[in-house]
Formats: sequence, structure tokens, C-alpha cells
Amino acid sequence: MHELVIRGATVIDGTGADARVADVAVDGGIISAVAEQGEIAPGRRDIDAEGLLLTPGWVDIHTHYDGQATWDPYMTPSSWHGVTTAVFGNCSVGFAPVRPGSEPYLINLMEGVEDIPETVLAEGIDFRWESFPDYLNVLDATKRIMDIGAQVPHAALRYYVMGERGADFAERPTAQEIERMGELLEESLQAGALGFTTSRTVKHRAADGRLTPGYGAEEAELTGLAQAMKRAGRGVMEVNSDFGEGDFARLRAAAEIAERPLSVLLVQVDNAPGLWRQTLDQVGAACADGLEVTAQVGSRPIGMLMGLQATVHPFTTHPLWQEMSELSPAQRFERLKNEPDLRRRLVQERPDDGHVQWMAQVLERSFEIDDAVDYEPGPEKSIAARAKTLGRDPFDLALELLMADDGGALLLHPFENYCSGDLSVVKEMLEDPNSVCGVADAGAHVGLICDASSPTSLLTHWGRDRSRGEKLPLEFLVRKQTSDTARTYGLLDRGVIAPGYKADLNLIDFAVLRLHRPELVYDLPAGGRRIIQKADGYRHTFVAGVEVMRDGEATGNLPGQLLRGAQAGPQLI
Repeated sequence: MHELVIRGATVIDGTGADARVADVAVDGGIISAVAEQGEIAPGRRDIDAEGLLLTPGWVDIHTHYDGQATWDPYMTPSSWHGVTTAVFGNCSVGFAPVRPGSEPYLINLMEGVEDIPETVLAEGIDFRWESFPDYLNVLDATKRIMDIGAQVPHAALRYYVMGERGADFAERPTAQEIERMGELLEESLQAGALGFTTSRTVKHRAADGRLTPGYGAEEAELTGLAQAMKRAGRGVMEVNSDFGEGDFARLRAAAEIAERPLSVLLVQVDNAPGLWRQTLDQVGAACADGLEVTAQVGSRPIGMLMGLQATVHPFTTHPLWQEMSELSPAQRFERLKNEPDLRRRLVQERPDDGHVQWMAQVLERSFEIDDAVDYEPGPEKSIAARAKTLGRDPFDLALELLMADDGGALLLHPFENYCSGDLSVVKEMLEDPNSVCGVADAGAHVGLICDASSPTSLLTHWGRDRSRGEKLPLEFLVRKQTSDTARTYGLLDRGVIAPGYKADLNLIDFAVLRLHRPELVYDLPAGGRRIIQKADGYRHTFVAGVEVMRDGEATGNLPGQLLRGAQAGPQLI
């Protein structure tokens, strides 16, 4: 008798093959059989899945749960969206290795780069490690809802070896320091790190304004680290870059020295709207030459969420708003609700500063988030366009909308992947054979962004709801978020529904699958705030055959494991 049998589901197996109705059996945490209906013997638990989709669990390779994984066994919001494997340590930031007493710098860097408040990290993280292998051991000892993997962040490695000099990207490490960084990286990869990550973008700065330590890393430093990866014979090199002149060539050269896969983040930016195409062509050329290179792309706009309780909104720098800084959110809202003159003055007496000038442009491409949660709104729906139609000041309309839900409403400003006002570019990115889903940033930008829900909108928007262009097949979309992402990190034991693969599974009622509106809550350590987003439609999520979520609620089971390096599997893909 099988431990679990899921009967009559529409199976989308993660390979891109056509969906088919089948029964699936699970034993010992592994898929033991996939067969036509009625061919599999009864299980100790049988689930009638007629009318439901059965997919592999989502594999999210670009998260920032480096700190949260040490205090939150449920890894929310990702676990609410069918994610069964999460990889963090991306973009050069993380918390190991760390010398005692130097924790504040790593926290400051994470706060600046990923918008996770210092108070949250300082309160939530119990630094019980120094080396990266020690950090892995701490993660390994903690029960959690999903499997996790960690990467070695360049910034932490550099700071550990070079001290305060390492925080300055313009400082060059000595030959001995490069050698030491390489030794530590090799040791970490041998201990189970999934990769090495670095950042070469001006967007990434510590909270004190300094660029990430690896921003200007030159050939000698990159070569030393690449040689360490070659010696280890393990790991992926992950990079977030602005792709200035010659940068992709430098990264490609490092990957060639390392003889390891390279994975680069790819988004469309307003100041160079065609650069993504050039970079993707370079990725394609490298792959044609036999290198393993992937472009991590998004499935929706990268969007800043503005709210009266969020990190940014149109009135952040207004003197009247700043006078209320000591009030609680509820107290501020009561004043706004009951004092029309305060609302008038916020709009009419706004300062002529850089923030307000920027916001005037932002409102040209900012949108109300209603229950439809539309991630591809047309330009006529922008706050500025609506205000013009109504003969109103855009700041006045923005304030009115932000005051909805007792001051908890949010506006969406797509600032990347949306230059043309639609998702045509994102569709091209997704369809490229060398791209994988990978810029959701789950666990990060907690007061600005909540894209941990991207696996859900990937299916709903592209597979069912899109009205401003072509949709994409569900089989293709599921593959992009399962076997493609798993294969990128050598996790060959998951991401496919076939005998021998890990029984990480989502059973989904696709007809009712939908996102809730994002909302801001105060549930982080030290009462820290974050934006969350939930979903309807996930009926059951299994990790290694153990049910971890049922109808949107955690079961309390915590079967998740730390992944130490690539995971061998049947390799049927």
C-alpha cells in the first residue's frame, strides 16, 4: 500500500510536456508511480484531485531569507505560494562569514540593499556562527517548512578577510587577501554552499550610502575567486550587474576560469531600455559556445508599493508629515481623516524638493491596487491620467486612494520591466530558452515590494487572465518555475513529477487561484513592518510527501532540509 496517492489530477509534470490526467503515488518522500487512472493500488491516504492541477513545488532561486530563515520556520510569504525550495545569499549580501563584533556592518548592508530594517535583523538574528560552514550548521539544525540552500556572499567574504577596508569597493585586496578569500570560498562550497554571489550595480548600497564591497572588483579578485570555485568543483556564480561596458565579458571570463555555471539577473531599466536585449544576446552567445549561463528574469513588473505606512509615499518629506512621525499609524490616519485642512495643506503646500519632483514623475506610472490585483495596467489607469480626467491634482487623488482601508491601501509603481507600459518585454524574456524565473526577491524590500507571490501570478496572469497580449501555455510556465530553476542550481532531484523525483508537489484549484491585495503588517521581530500577499487556490502543498499547507493554512509539519550542494536525481529532464 502506498503512503499517498493523488487521484485524477491534471498533471503538469514540470518538463513542458502536455498536461494529462493521471494518478500519482508517493512513498518515502519520493514519487513512486505515475500512471493512468485506476492503475495504482490504494494508499494509506487517497486524495480525490479531479479538476485540480498537480504541479511540482515551486523552486525559487532568488530570495533573501538569509536572516529570516534563522527565526521563521514557515518562511512566509513564500510558503503561502507553493514554494517548496528557496535559495538565498543572492546579490552579494548575507550574514556569513562574520567576525564577532562586525555583525552591524552586515546588517547595515542588508538594510540598505534589501530594505530589511536594522532593528528587525538585530533583534531576529542570533549570530551563533563565524564561518560559513558554521552558518550552514545552524541552518541545518533548524526545522522548517521547505528546503533551503545558501550561497556565499562576496560582501561578507571580503569584509571578513579585509576588515573595514573591505567595505570600500575602491580598495584593492592584496594577493594574500585574495588567496584567503579563495580558501574560505572553497571551504564553504565543500561544506555545501550552493554558489558564490556578487553585486556590480549602483542600486546596491548599504544604509550608510556606501556601494556594495564587490562593486568594483577587478580581474585579479574575480580570478582568485573563480579559481577557488574551480578547485571546489561546485557551485553557481550569481551576479547582479548594471552591465556597463565590458562587464558581461569580465563575468563570462570568470565563469570560464571557474568552469562553473553563471547566472545573471536581467531586468529592463528606464535609463537603458534596450540593454536587457543586448545582455540576453550575450547570454545566448555564451551558451552557444558551450558555457552554462542563465538569465534570471521576472514574470511581472518590478514594482514599488507606496503606502502611508510603507517606506515611501508622495508625502514622505513633507514637513507636516514629518511632524507626525512620532504618532502611530492609527493616530496619523485619524488626523488625516478628521482634519480636511491637513489633507489640503499636504497637497497644496508640498515642498519643492527632489522627492516631490520625483513623485510627480512617479505618479505618471503608478496605479491603484484593487481586488483584481492587475500587474499589467494600461497607462489610462495611472494616478496622473485619472487625475487629469477628473480635473484634480494627482497628489490629491493619490492621498485619497492611500487613505482607503483605514490608511492601509497601497499604490503600485512599476519601475523596471515596464518601459512600454505593458509586459511585452517580460514575455520575450520568459520565452528565451536561456532564461529562468529568478528576481522575486522574497524576504527582501519588506517595506517596498512583495514579489514572493510571483509564482502565483506567473500562472494566473500569463496562463489565464492576461488581456493586453498573448498568454503562455501552463506547461511552459510550470517548467520555468520548477525543473528550469532547479536545474540551474544542480538540484536534479526535484522539479519534475516522475518516478524517482522528490515528492514536492502543489495541488491547485486553478479556477479559483488568485492573489489577495498586498497588505502591510507588523509581524517581524521588534514589531517590524513588512508587506505581505496571500493567495487562494492552493489546496495542498507537499514537501517530500509531507503535507505542509492545506487551503492556505500551515499544517504544522516541518520536513524541510538544508541542501548542501547539488542534489543528484533521475535526471529525466
